Amino acid sequence: MVATPLISGVLEAALYVDDLDAAAAFYGGVIGLEEVTRRDTRHIFYRAGETIVLLFVARETLKPPGPGAALPVPTHGATGPGHLCFNVPGADLDDWVETLTTAGIAIEADFHWPNGARSIYVRDPAGNSVEFAEPKLWERVA
Repeated sequence: MVATPLISGVLEAALYVDDLDAAAAFYGGVIGLEEVTRRDTRHIFYRAGETIVLLFVARETLKPPGPGAALPVPTHGATGPGHLCFNVPGADLDDWVETLTTAGIAIEADFHWPNGARSIYVRDPAGNSVEFAEPKLWERVA
């Protein structure tokens, strides 16, 4: 039996949006992520630490690549809201609450998990659930 190969983390995560300009205003403007690339009508990608956040217009990702396409990525897409969680030091969560509320974004939930980690939740313009949480949320207990 072959050993399972190592996975060292998540390289990219995708969410689906309807409006790239609204997504850019939220992820690039309010959250301040660094834009990596944008292709109008189809996608916008951002750097979030070591991970890339892919924001796709779902209906555009359902179109198969044409013959001889430079990027033969298979069709994909999702319907309905998704979820993404940003890793945030606990000391910065109050600043995030202020930044988000000042931008007119409602805090949907702000609470402490049984292990003491804190999370805040908001919705992006497409209705995706966006969480900001302390990394100890997923610490392994010995």
